Amino acid sequence: MKAAPGVIVVLLVAVCSVTQAGESKYTTKYDNVDLDEILRNTRLYDRYIKCLTNKDDCSPDGKELRDILPDALKTKCAKCSEKQKSGAEKVLKFIYEKKRTDFDELEKIYDPKGTYRKEYEVILKKAH
Repeated sequence: MKAAPGVIVVLLVAVCSVTQAGESKYTTKYDNVDLDEILRNTRLYDRYIKCLTNKDDCSPDGKELRDILPDALKTKCAKCSEKQKSGAEKVLKFIYEKKRTDFDELEKIYDPKGTYRKEYEVILKKAH
């Protein structure tokens, strides 16, 4: 199974968190964003995917996501709040199950060597 769970972290962080200078955690100011609404709204969802795949300009939070994504992947979302981790799992499952083409494309960009695949395998197995 080819899978890069870091994708969820990417999308979650883009939607739900932005780092603050000098902070050891990602900001929680976006924690109350309705992830289900974003996942259901094709226009919003596509906007984030196009940002993350460098196919379009990014919103400010999308740009910050791209900036912190490598750290979030590397640290297994260590700077994420519990709510962000839960949201990341939800987004990962959604993309893996319902938007597999996007998942594969994000994996090629953010995990081309499969470094993070095993780290998040448990989350992906829950998706089935």
